[in-house]
Amino acid sequence: MIDIPYLFHQTAEQMRRIGARGGKTQARNRRARQRAAGAAPREIPLPAAPPLETTTQAMAVLDAQFAWLRGAEKPDRQRRIGLANSAHR
Repeated sequence: MIDIPYLFHQTAEQMRRIGARGGKTQARNRRARQRAAGAAPREIPLPAAPPLETTTQAMAVLDAQFAWLRGAEKPDRQRRIGLANSAHR
């Protein structure tokens, strides 16, 4: 390895040892986390409550309340085509 003077004036061997210690510590901590997660009792998820209204129903309510915003969720091109078709009716 080349000598890099700006790394706290350490030799290449010292830097290698520090890196090895860091890797060993990281692996030891990871194994400890995995053991702790495996030993904990698993929580049984509760079934989700059914939604009170669907997205389609909510959009229909909003469209009824705010008619001028009808179709605002669609891209501009589709909205323009829909407006042009509704004007010819």
